[in-house]
Amino acid sequence: MGITYRRSWRIFPGVRLNINRRSWSITFGGRRGPHYTISSTGRRTASMNLPGGFGYRHTTRRNRED
Repeated sequence: MGITYRRSWRIFPGVRLNINRRSWSITFGGRRGPHYTISSTGRRTASMNLPGGFGYRHTTRRNRED
């Protein structure tokens, strides 16, 4: 079993800084309703929690130029 690390801090109301072992991300929005996440790895996710256990999520990845 591997060791995991994940921390999350609320910076401002509706803005969270998330840090894990490999990257960091910033999330805009609350738990209810739409929220948008931008990750240091280039992943961008827009998601929305809907009533009844339903939800919507759309993820895109940025093409990295080496």
